[in-house]
Amino acid sequence: MDIDRPSALLGGLTPAQFMKRHWQKKPLLVRQAVPAFQPLLTLAELFALAARDEVESRLVAREGNSWRLQRGPFARRALPPLKRADWTLLVQGVDLHDARAHALLRSFAFLPAARLDDLMISFATDGGGVGPHFDSYDVFLLQAQGRRRWRIGRQSDFSLQEGLPLKILARFEPEQELVLEPGDLLYLPPRYAHDGIAEGDCQTYSIGFRAPAQGELARELLQRMADDAAEEGGARIYQDPRQAATASPGAIPEGLAVFARDALAAALKDPSALDRALGEYLTEPKANVWFEPGRVPRRLRSVALDARTRMLHDRRHVFINGEAWRAGGRDAALMRRLADQRRLDARELEGASEAALELLRSWCDAGWAHANGGAT
Repeated sequence: MDIDRPSALLGGLTPAQFMKRHWQKKPLLVRQAVPAFQPLLTLAELFALAARDEVESRLVAREGNSWRLQRGPFARRALPPLKRADWTLLVQGVDLHDARAHALLRSFAFLPAARLDDLMISFATDGGGVGPHFDSYDVFLLQAQGRRRWRIGRQSDFSLQEGLPLKILARFEPEQELVLEPGDLLYLPPRYAHDGIAEGDCQTYSIGFRAPAQGELARELLQRMADDAAEEGGARIYQDPRQAATASPGAIPEGLAVFARDALAAALKDPSALDRALGEYLTEPKANVWFEPGRVPRRLRSVALDARTRMLHDRRHVFINGEAWRAGGRDAALMRRLADQRRLDARELEGASEAALELLRSWCDAGWAHANGGAT
């Protein structure tokens, strides 16, 4: 993607300009960001997704001042009638299950794939919404059907109403009111409060982002590095042949404290250990994702990553679905191109080594990628 080329999706801004002026700074409203946009999925297709065990879905209904939240899967008969007002169906991760949604998400490839999370579809009947709230991550809201009235504002008071199944702001302070129609796009930075109400039947596509909390990230990375250290040097145990009798049994022995510090230092001794753990964590598939084994041609003419596959790279590694490989030379450039573009054509595959081709075949066999090719 040319990040210096003006984009209709961003209202004529280049991706570079958008990131500098708006990203995590201030909202952006783009009228007809996707001209004459129509829902990618029919309602029947959306409801069918919500009925699947591996798809995360939620049903939110408002009854006066009370709210009701249910988690899917939902059989079609479990959903309220379309004639009933004030209910919303939220279907998460649609890009993992529908090629059209996946292609739409790729329109935002000017952002790091490590940050991009998923595409959620919100269908609401008249008056439907999820209440005034804020997200801890950036979000693009693309209107796909009908109209939705948004009230947005910078919020100083983030206290929530008590006793509700949803995180609804207790004292919402809107500053602007905007009505979005099909094709309109609204970008909101993290913690920018918003409340969207459907005007008639309505669909909104939400492009959301990953924003791991520092504590969560530290816990995950330390666990992964500890597991690696245990495999390499886990046989060593604490010994204290010179431990003297003690009159203070509650005191931690200094030798044990030193042993603990040495154990942590050993886990961190490899300079690339943290990078490797981070890449593995960021590409770990979600818990409800699994892959079907694929067809593996002997000769690869093209390779494309499965929509559910997460692939990233750094200076030393390529990462795919929670696994890491050291990468260097021409093969490394090829794998990084696959992570960036999510596909390789015949010309790009011509220079690949047999080892790289064999690795690609193994990914196709696992269902992580899909190939076109020949028998010979």
